[in-house]
Amino acid sequence: MRYIPLFLLCLLVCSCQPDTYTPKPRGYYAVDFPQHSYKVFDQPGYPYTFEYPTYANVIKDTEFFGKTPENPWWINIDFPSIGGRIYISYKEISQKQSMEKLLEDAHKLSFYHDKKASSIESQTFTNKNGVMCLQFNVGGDAASAYQFVATDSVKHYMRGALYFDVTPNADSLKPMNEFLVQDVHHLLSTLKWR
Repeated sequence: MRYIPLFLLCLLVCSCQPDTYTPKPRGYYAVDFPQHSYKVFDQPGYPYTFEYPTYANVIKDTEFFGKTPENPWWINIDFPSIGGRIYISYKEISQKQSMEKLLEDAHKLSFYHDKKASSIESQTFTNKNGVMCLQFNVGGDAASAYQFVATDSVKHYMRGALYFDVTPNADSLKPMNEFLVQDVHHLLSTLKWR
Protein backbone atom coordinates (compact mmCIF):
# COMPACT_ATOMS: atom_id res chain seq x y z
CA MET A 1 0.00 0.00 0.00
CA ARG A 2 2.79 2.44 0.77
CA TYR A 3 4.34 1.79 -2.70
CA ILE A 4 1.23 3.03 -4.50
CA PRO A 5 1.96 6.77 -3.90
CA LEU A 6 5.57 6.23 -5.02
CA PHE A 7 4.31 4.46 -8.19
CA LEU A 8 1.83 7.29 -8.90
CA LEU A 9 4.57 9.88 -8.39
CA CYS A 10 6.83 8.07 -10.91
CA LEU A 11 3.93 7.83 -13.35
CA LEU A 12 3.22 11.54 -12.97
CA VAL A 13 6.89 12.51 -13.54
CA CYS A 14 7.16 10.30 -16.63
CA SER A 15 3.95 11.65 -18.12
CA CYS A 16 5.17 15.25 -17.96
CA GLN A 17 7.61 14.83 -20.86
CA PRO A 18 7.38 17.57 -23.52
CA ASP A 19 5.49 16.71 -26.67
CA THR A 20 7.99 15.06 -29.05
CA TYR A 21 5.88 15.20 -32.20
CA THR A 22 7.95 16.05 -35.25
CA PRO A 23 6.07 17.06 -38.40
CA LYS A 24 6.90 15.00 -41.45
CA PRO A 25 7.86 16.70 -44.70
CA ARG A 26 5.28 16.77 -47.45
CA GLY A 27 5.57 13.78 -49.75
CA TYR A 28 4.58 13.09 -53.33
CA TYR A 29 3.77 9.91 -55.19
CA ALA A 30 6.68 8.08 -56.76
CA VAL A 31 6.46 7.83 -60.53
CA ASP A 32 8.07 4.99 -62.46
CA PHE A 33 9.22 6.42 -65.77
CA PRO A 34 9.54 4.29 -68.89
CA GLN A 35 12.83 3.98 -70.76
CA HIS A 36 13.26 6.74 -73.37
CA SER A 37 12.63 5.26 -76.82
CA TYR A 38 11.20 6.87 -79.95
CA LYS A 39 9.27 6.22 -83.14
CA VAL A 40 8.68 8.38 -86.21
CA PHE A 41 5.58 10.51 -86.77
CA ASP A 42 5.36 10.50 -90.57
CA GLN A 43 1.70 10.82 -91.55
CA PRO A 44 0.79 11.45 -95.20
CA GLY A 45 -0.28 15.02 -95.90
CA TYR A 46 1.35 16.53 -92.81
CA PRO A 47 3.94 19.27 -93.54
CA TYR A 48 6.30 17.95 -90.84
CA THR A 49 7.80 14.78 -89.44
CA PHE A 50 9.58 14.09 -86.14
CA GLU A 51 10.37 11.38 -83.60
CA TYR A 52 8.19 11.07 -80.50
CA PRO A 53 8.20 8.68 -77.50
CA THR A 54 6.87 5.13 -77.89
CA TYR A 55 4.90 5.57 -74.65
CA ALA A 56 2.95 8.51 -76.10
CA ASN A 57 -0.07 8.75 -78.39
CA VAL A 58 -0.42 11.27 -81.21
CA ILE A 59 -4.01 12.48 -81.53
CA LYS A 60 -5.34 14.87 -84.15
CA ASP A 61 -6.61 18.04 -82.47
CA THR A 62 -10.20 18.57 -83.59
CA GLU A 63 -11.20 21.36 -81.21
CA PHE A 64 -9.57 24.65 -80.24
CA PHE A 65 -11.56 26.36 -77.45
CA GLY A 66 -14.82 25.04 -78.90
CA LYS A 67 -13.89 25.86 -82.50
CA THR A 68 -12.30 23.88 -85.30
CA PRO A 69 -8.52 24.48 -85.61
CA GLU A 70 -7.56 26.69 -88.53
CA ASN A 71 -5.86 23.80 -90.38
CA PRO A 72 -5.84 19.98 -90.18
CA TRP A 73 -2.23 19.69 -88.94
CA TRP A 74 -2.77 20.50 -85.27
CA ILE A 75 -2.02 17.54 -83.00
CA ASN A 76 -1.68 16.61 -79.35
CA ILE A 77 0.88 14.20 -77.98
CA ASP A 78 -0.59 12.46 -74.93
CA PHE A 79 1.41 10.75 -72.18
CA PRO A 80 -1.31 8.69 -70.45
CA SER A 81 0.97 7.08 -67.84
CA ILE A 82 2.26 10.50 -66.71
CA GLY A 83 -0.82 12.68 -67.28
CA GLY A 84 0.93 15.13 -69.60
CA ARG A 85 0.09 16.50 -73.01
CA ILE A 86 1.99 18.51 -75.61
CA TYR A 87 -0.33 20.74 -77.63
CA ILE A 88 1.13 21.36 -81.09
CA SER A 89 -0.24 23.93 -83.51
CA TYR A 90 1.06 24.45 -87.03
CA LYS A 91 0.67 27.50 -89.26
CA GLU A 92 1.93 28.46 -92.68
CA ILE A 93 3.75 31.77 -92.78
CA SER A 94 2.02 34.21 -95.13
CA GLN A 95 1.34 37.90 -95.56
CA LYS A 96 -1.67 37.49 -93.28
CA GLN A 97 0.37 35.60 -90.67
CA SER A 98 3.86 37.07 -90.88
CA MET A 99 6.79 35.56 -89.05
CA GLU A 100 7.03 38.69 -86.90
CA LYS A 101 3.36 38.42 -85.86
CA LEU A 102 3.63 34.68 -85.12
CA LEU A 103 6.72 35.18 -82.94
CA GLU A 104 5.07 38.08 -81.14
CA ASP A 105 2.08 35.82 -80.38
CA ALA A 106 4.42 33.07 -79.14
CA HIS A 107 6.14 35.49 -76.75
CA LYS A 108 2.79 36.77 -75.48
CA LEU A 109 1.53 33.24 -74.85
CA SER A 110 4.73 32.21 -73.07
CA PHE A 111 5.01 35.37 -70.99
CA TYR A 112 1.31 35.18 -70.07
CA HIS A 113 2.53 32.74 -67.39
CA ASP A 114 4.69 35.39 -65.71
CA LYS A 115 1.91 35.97 -63.15
CA LYS A 116 2.75 32.60 -61.54
CA ALA A 117 6.24 32.05 -62.94
CA SER A 118 9.36 32.64 -60.89
CA SER A 119 11.45 32.81 -64.08
CA ILE A 120 11.15 32.49 -67.85
CA GLU A 121 14.31 31.61 -69.75
CA SER A 122 14.54 31.34 -73.51
CA GLN A 123 17.07 29.44 -75.55
CA THR A 124 17.53 29.08 -79.30
CA PHE A 125 19.17 26.40 -81.43
CA THR A 126 19.08 25.07 -84.97
CA ASN A 127 18.71 21.31 -85.40
CA LYS A 128 20.61 19.13 -87.91
CA ASN A 129 17.73 19.56 -90.43
CA GLY A 130 18.02 23.37 -90.41
CA VAL A 131 14.93 23.92 -88.24
CA MET A 132 15.29 26.95 -85.96
CA CYS A 133 13.91 26.33 -82.47
CA LEU A 134 13.10 28.69 -79.61
CA GLN A 135 12.43 27.12 -76.20
CA PHE A 136 10.86 28.73 -73.14
CA ASN A 137 11.58 27.18 -69.73
CA VAL A 138 9.07 28.56 -67.24
CA GLY A 139 9.94 28.21 -63.54
CA GLY A 140 7.51 28.24 -60.62
CA ASP A 141 3.87 27.19 -60.41
CA ALA A 142 2.95 28.19 -63.97
CA ALA A 143 0.43 26.11 -65.91
CA SER A 144 2.99 25.22 -68.59
CA ALA A 145 6.63 24.80 -67.64
CA TYR A 146 7.91 24.25 -71.16
CA GLN A 147 6.95 25.82 -74.49
CA PHE A 148 8.61 26.00 -77.88
CA VAL A 149 8.51 27.44 -81.38
CA ALA A 150 10.06 25.85 -84.48
CA THR A 151 10.30 27.45 -87.92
CA ASP A 152 12.20 27.81 -91.16
CA SER A 153 11.19 31.54 -91.13
CA VAL A 154 9.86 31.25 -94.69
CA LYS A 155 6.91 28.84 -94.81
CA HIS A 156 6.62 26.62 -91.72
CA TYR A 157 5.79 27.59 -88.14
CA MET A 158 5.06 25.23 -85.24
CA ARG A 159 4.27 26.08 -81.63
CA GLY A 160 4.04 23.62 -78.74
CA ALA A 161 3.30 23.70 -75.03
CA LEU A 162 3.55 21.00 -72.36
CA TYR A 163 0.71 20.82 -69.84
CA PHE A 164 -0.37 18.43 -67.09
CA ASP A 165 -3.95 17.67 -66.11
CA VAL A 166 -3.43 18.79 -62.49
CA THR A 167 -3.20 21.99 -60.49
CA PRO A 168 0.29 23.42 -61.17
CA ASN A 169 2.80 22.69 -58.41
CA ALA A 170 6.43 23.05 -59.44
CA ASP A 171 7.70 20.73 -56.70
CA SER A 172 5.42 17.79 -57.42
CA LEU A 173 5.63 18.17 -61.23
CA LYS A 174 9.41 18.61 -61.35
CA PRO A 175 10.25 14.93 -62.05
CA MET A 176 7.60 14.71 -64.81
CA ASN A 177 8.68 18.01 -66.37
CA GLU A 178 12.35 16.99 -66.39
CA PHE A 179 11.50 13.62 -67.92
CA LEU A 180 9.24 15.03 -70.67
CA VAL A 181 11.48 18.00 -71.48
CA GLN A 182 14.05 15.47 -72.66
CA ASP A 183 11.40 14.01 -75.01
CA VAL A 184 10.38 17.45 -76.28
CA HIS A 185 14.00 18.29 -76.97
CA HIS A 186 14.34 15.02 -78.92
CA LEU A 187 11.21 15.93 -80.91
CA LEU A 188 12.70 19.32 -81.80
CA SER A 189 16.08 17.80 -82.64
CA THR A 190 14.47 15.42 -85.17
CA LEU A 191 11.84 17.80 -86.61
CA LYS A 192 11.89 18.12 -90.42
CA TRP A 193 9.72 20.14 -92.81
CA ARG A 194 8.30 18.73 -96.04
